[in-house]
Amino acid sequence: MSDIKSLLEKLSNAHGISGWEGSVQQIVRDEIAPFVDEMRVDSLGNLIATKKGERPSIMIEAHADEIGLMVKQVDEKGFIRFIRIGGWFDQTLLNQRVIIHTRSGSVVGVIGSKPPHVMKEEERKKVVEARDMFIDIGGTSQRQVEDLGILIGTPISIDRTFASLLGDKVTGKAFDNRAGLIVMIEALKRTKAKSTIYAVATVQEEVGLKGAKVSAYDLNPDLAIAADVTISGDHPGIEKKDAPIEMGKGPVLVVADASGRGLIATPQVLEWLVGTAREFEIPVQLEASDGGTTDASSIYLTRSGIPTGVISVATRYIHSPVEVLCISDIDKAANLMARCLETAPRYFKI
Repeated sequence: MSDIKSLLEKLSNAHGISGWEGSVQQIVRDEIAPFVDEMRVDSLGNLIATKKGERPSIMIEAHADEIGLMVKQVDEKGFIRFIRIGGWFDQTLLNQRVIIHTRSGSVVGVIGSKPPHVMKEEERKKVVEARDMFIDIGGTSQRQVEDLGILIGTPISIDRTFASLLGDKVTGKAFDNRAGLIVMIEALKRTKAKSTIYAVATVQEEVGLKGAKVSAYDLNPDLAIAADVTISGDHPGIEKKDAPIEMGKGPVLVVADASGRGLIATPQVLEWLVGTAREFEIPVQLEASDGGTTDASSIYLTRSGIPTGVISVATRYIHSPVEVLCISDIDKAANLMARCLETAPRYFKI
């Protein structure tokens, strides 16, 4: 599993907010090139790799983007205001270090705040909202900052690097969804499936499941599996009744998410995923949640409908710069996806 860990470190440390996923996709391209027959990038930016074979054709996918920020304004003193790209909890942004990605290079900045020494008592009790935050790069004027190429629309990502914790646990930014990318990559490497496989590193999932919708319509596969992360409820602050999934207990199969407004997996899809897990003695957890959703919600409603499943990796502190997961869960999820690619013709007579 050392290869998975090193690849996760590389992907986590890479920067690719929604709409600017290219550097992340290049890592994926390098990893899967020996295992596919052709690769291309579509008009929206999805990386699509094809391994030619028989029916059923199967799309495996994971989104390449991470949540981030974007320059909204540079004021006369050189401080930068921003908008959020994706679902941030504002408190996790305060006092973070960031990287502003200009066309001529990266610029480091910090999201500053007033020191507690000069705060009034009522200010200390108030939550600071993102709209009231600013980025300080050390500039002294609007002209100086803009001359660096920091203009309206410039993407910004969090400056946080991968680190190991106890056991096989690791922490870093953007495990959502760099972990899913590794599940897809490793499954492609490990499988002996004879089906046609489309491996897709999609764009703009965090802002509306956009890339998955476009690529699924284009490819029109017989089946699909999305790889993503899901909430692990095994830490203080969450009750088991609200999030029963735990890290270290194997991949997660989604029965329904977003209270059914997202994906509701069909019985045939669940029979395929669960049956394969049992056949190969891979421990799995089932999830029915009222929280977020994944690219699968777009894929399975494409054209006349595409039978779609989700294999997720349990992850703590999702949508923060300090996400935590177990490397063994990624390994088992990749193994399950690889085996599902092989068993699909038995479950779907197409």
